[in-house]
Amino acid sequence: MKQLFILQVSLFFISLFFVQCKSGDKKSVITLSNTSSVELSDKAISIQRARLLIVPQGELFPLLISSKGDTIPAQLDDMDGDKNWDELFFVANLPANGIVDFTLEWSPKKPDFTVRTSVRFGKRMLADMPVKPALNEVLTARQIPWTLGFQQYQTDGPTWENDKVGFRHYLDGRNAKDVFGKKISAISPENVGLDENGAVVDNYHVMEDWGRDVLSVGNSVGLGGYALLAGNELLRLGIISGDTLNNIENTSFQIVTEGPVRSALNYKYSNWSPGNRKYDVVENTSIWPGMYGYQNVVEFSGLRGDEEMVVGLVNINTEALLTIIEENDKYVVLYTHDKQTYNREWWLGMALIVPKNLYLGFVEAPKIGHLSNTFFAKLKIENNKPLTYYAVACWELSDEGFVDEEYFKNYLQSLAKQLAVEVDVSIQ
Repeated sequence: MKQLFILQVSLFFISLFFVQCKSGDKKSVITLSNTSSVELSDKAISIQRARLLIVPQGELFPLLISSKGDTIPAQLDDMDGDKNWDELFFVANLPANGIVDFTLEWSPKKPDFTVRTSVRFGKRMLADMPVKPALNEVLTARQIPWTLGFQQYQTDGPTWENDKVGFRHYLDGRNAKDVFGKKISAISPENVGLDENGAVVDNYHVMEDWGRDVLSVGNSVGLGGYALLAGNELLRLGIISGDTLNNIENTSFQIVTEGPVRSALNYKYSNWSPGNRKYDVVENTSIWPGMYGYQNVVEFSGLRGDEEMVVGLVNINTEALLTIIEENDKYVVLYTHDKQTYNREWWLGMALIVPKNLYLGFVEAPKIGHLSNTFFAKLKIENNKPLTYYAVACWELSDEGFVDEEYFKNYLQSLAKQLAVEVDVSIQ
């Protein structure tokens, strides 16, 4: 009887231990430390799954609770495409020289957060078919509008946006990047670029309640598009309007993630053959709330060693000179500020924020040709080594302060400082 009693007590405490573990193992504390003198707003925080001490089994969703009891929007992202999430992502506000704690809990119900980022992509198979939403795409060198006889894609390719600004990528072979100016923080309608029948139509160059396309791209690479410079020759990634054969054998695109606080896209360009050269390129584009820009990460393979990467800032509608800000220890900022929208109607500040340790100066493209009307930041590159930079667009109807160049410049300096800060993350 005594042995039975001891066994029952032991089983009770073992059961109690597992119950406590089961209920307690769903919480952990994430501490963010900002050791800089910069106050951080909507600072991107990405935590690898392997760093999290507690990852419950099953389909659960993160609940990130601040010390004040507020729920902070967060998401789980599968960034490597293996069908399992590998990053916890959120944005946080941190005081200068400050420490902020969050409690991470898990919920079986998906939280309903305000959506602050989005990706839109649609495709039609035939000219008389309506566009349907899509998550990915693969196209060959001949699958371009001027060979097919019609535009396959809604807005010529994917668009991505946050609560401040939107962008689009010409997936149809041109691979330039355009700007959607936003007048509101809400996400623009899903039917931008479509008529009532789901057909592709250019209706985004007309002012709507949300905003409009504001940038003339032409034969440039737009804002944040890129190319290679080999000697004195600019090598365009892709083609221009009217060409019937792409210089990229195979282009693949996919939406990596779309969530309330981050959206990300991936492009792979296989056998890009400018002249007698051949390269492969991988590009990852991300956007999160709070900044008037996006992050781009580009990786080349096949480099011969005589190339420099050049990142573009279109200058079709401006005679303004390029301004360079180099006071940041980590980044160089290159910008123009002018009425450089369509018909020079509105003030628009555009900028590139590039790594200072790789910056090699800038060059200007010719006024005519397959790659023209662009200021290019020159950057040192190596095979299979990702390079990260940012592209920024500040329209006066998003914030009337951007009419003033000094206001715009101050914003760029503040943003560059924020991007340079590395937040220390500890988990208990």
